[in-house]
Amino acid sequence: MAVVVRAVSGEQLPVYAEGVRAVYADAFGGPPWGEGPERADAYLERLADDVHRPGFTAALALDGGTVLGWATAWTTPDPFPADRCHPGVSAALGGPWTAEWLCGAREVDELAVARHARGVGLGRLLLAAVTEDRADGRCWLLTSVAAHEALSFYEREGWTQVTHPAPGGAGHAAFLGPRHPARTAAPRPFEPRGLASLRPEQ
Repeated sequence: MAVVVRAVSGEQLPVYAEGVRAVYADAFGGPPWGEGPERADAYLERLADDVHRPGFTAALALDGGTVLGWATAWTTPDPFPADRCHPGVSAALGGPWTAEWLCGAREVDELAVARHARGVGLGRLLLAAVTEDRADGRCWLLTSVAAHEALSFYEREGWTQVTHPAPGGAGHAAFLGPRHPARTAAPRPFEPRGLASLRPEQ
């Protein structure tokens, strides 16, 4: 398998839309996600808007013209978004940390690899492709706490979990990238009660 991982622009990405859709359906169709084909269609519609976000960047894992995986990222706006899973993150971190650590940072939105192409390092290469050019290292992402393989993957890649799951093990976990300047300020595991001693001066 002669796979190449490369960055692509928002203008180039629609050329690979069907491949992206196929990987989305394959990667998120099984547990713990359990998303049906209609969610893959909805993702393509969202992606058409996402490419216009400030700081948008993307990478593809390609075997010839076949998409085996992809990743997308952009700059988190300020004020912090109030849609999708973002409110849970801001509630878990609190306003000061959310603004200090996440606003203006590179947010990895999606990363997926087709199931048959896993185990050869494509996820690592895709993650690096959308984060390594961030000079200040301020990168972050969130994922479902039910996605145990994803949680383990990000930890192996040096990402630091900075939120705890909601009671009952539901919700999402936020991670800071390995070069994020706040990474050393966030103990492992992150303890909300430590905010008072770590809070930046106002």
